[in-house]
Amino acid sequence: MPRRPYKPLPLPERMVDTDSALAECVAHLAAHRVIGFDTEFVGEDTFRPELCLIQVSTSERLFLIDPYAVESLAPFWALLHDSARTVIAHAGREEVRMCRFQSGAPPANLFDTQIAAGLIGLTYPISYAGLVQIVLGARLNKGDTLSDWRRRPLSASQVRYAYDDVRYLIPAYERLTAKMEKYSRTAWAAEEFAAFVKWTSGEDTAVERWRKVKGSGALNRRELAVLRAVFDWRLGVAERQDRPARSVMRDDVLLEVARRGAKTPDDLGTLRGIPPKEFENVQRAVREANRVPVAELPHKVESEQDPPQIGVLGSLLTVVLNDVCDRLKIAQSLVCSQQDLKDLVRSRQPGGKMPADSPFNDGWRKTDVLPHLERVLEGGLAVRVNDPKITAPLEYIEIVDEK
Repeated sequence: MPRRPYKPLPLPERMVDTDSALAECVAHLAAHRVIGFDTEFVGEDTFRPELCLIQVSTSERLFLIDPYAVESLAPFWALLHDSARTVIAHAGREEVRMCRFQSGAPPANLFDTQIAAGLIGLTYPISYAGLVQIVLGARLNKGDTLSDWRRRPLSASQVRYAYDDVRYLIPAYERLTAKMEKYSRTAWAAEEFAAFVKWTSGEDTAVERWRKVKGSGALNRRELAVLRAVFDWRLGVAERQDRPARSVMRDDVLLEVARRGAKTPDDLGTLRGIPPKEFENVQRAVREANRVPVAELPHKVESEQDPPQIGVLGSLLTVVLNDVCDRLKIAQSLVCSQQDLKDLVRSRQPGGKMPADSPFNDGWRKTDVLPHLERVLEGGLAVRVNDPKITAPLEYIEIVDEK
C-alpha cells in the first residue's frame, strides 16, 4: 500500500509525571483536532483493568502520561469528550472502556484504525504491527506487550515501546482516510465506529453476556433464568470487591448452580465452589429466578436441525460474498459471519425471518451488500466462473423470468 516507507519525524517526547507537566500536555492537546491515543494496563487481578500508562500523540509531539504521578486526569478525559476532536486508536476496545470507566463517557469521536483497515480491503482483524508495516512500510518491535506496567521506574525498552504505540497512529490515520475517501467509505466508517463504541461501552442491549457461559445452550428456559440471575450476582460481587468475576465463582460452577437451583435451591448445599459467606445470597438469586413468570423467562436458542439446502446455500453465499468483498475492497470478516449467512438463508424458508441482531438489518451492509446476496439467493442472478486465472473469477448473469 505505501508508495515509499514512512520515515517518522523526530518528534519531541515528554514524560508527564507532574501536575504541571499534565497541564502543559493538556494545553498542547487542546490545540489539536486529531490525537492518537493508547493505554497500558494490567487486568488480571481486578474487576476492571488497572490503568498504568496513557500514550498520546499529535502531529507535533508525543506524550506518556503516568496516572500514578498526577492528581487528576479529568482535564485529559474532558478533551476526549469533545466531538470536534478525532481520537485515533487501534483495536481500541480497552481505550474506549478505560475512558468510560475513568470519566463516565467514551470518546465522542473515535477513529479505529483496525476497523478502517478492514473497510479498505486489508485483513480484519489486523495487528498494529501488521497495519504499520502494510500501510506505512515501517516495522515495530512488540517485545514489551506483556510487561508489568505497574512497576516504576519504567525500563528504557518499555518507554520506547510505549512511544512507538502512538508514533504511527496519525500517519496511518491520514493514509487510511485518503483510501476511504477514494472508495467512498467515510459514511460506512462512521457507522462502524459508532457501533463499536456502543458495543464496547456495554450499551448494546442485544448483548447478553451470560449466554457466553460454556454449556448454557443445553439449559432449559428456567435454568437459563437461574444462570442469568447468578451471573448478575457474580458480576455485582466482583465489582464491589474489585476482583475478576471468575475468581468469585467459576463458570462451570455457575452452570451447575443453574441446573440444580432450577429444581430447588436446597440442592446447592452439596455443591463445591460457592463462596460460603455468599451462599445465602446465591440461594436468594436462585429463588428470585424461580419466581420469574413463564412468559418472562429467557428464550432458548435452539440448535436447529437444518435441512440440507441451508448448508448448500450458505456455502454458495460465502463464495458470492467473498467475490463481492473483493470487488468492493472490503474485508469479508468485517461484513458478517458464516452464521449470519445461514440466518439469511433461513429467513427465506417458509415462516422464516431475519434475527433482530442480524448485521444486514441496517446500514451499509443492508444497502450495499445484502441486495446482491438476495438476488443470487432468489434466483435473479446466476453465478458462473468467468476466468479462473484472475482475482475476481466469477461472473453474474441476469436471469429473465419468461413469465
